[in-house]
Amino acid sequence: MSNKLVRNEQRKLTATYLNGVGMAVLGVGGFAPVVSMTLSGPTSSIVPVLVFGCILASSGLHLLARQTLGGLEE
Repeated sequence: MSNKLVRNEQRKLTATYLNGVGMAVLGVGGFAPVVSMTLSGPTSSIVPVLVFGCILASSGLHLLARQTLGGLEE
């Protein structure tokens, strides 16, 4: 098997992992607190800041995954 093919598959696997972690951060830190506050009322004033931070972190991980895929070889 070609080394190029192996490197491409490793990059795809890394990008998939990064994207999965980004989705988990978005789900746990972005959506869950919003749903919790909707159902039980406001909790703390810092929660919106943390939600925004998790959304930014998730976006950053997704962009890093896209950049990783940019290194695929032909």
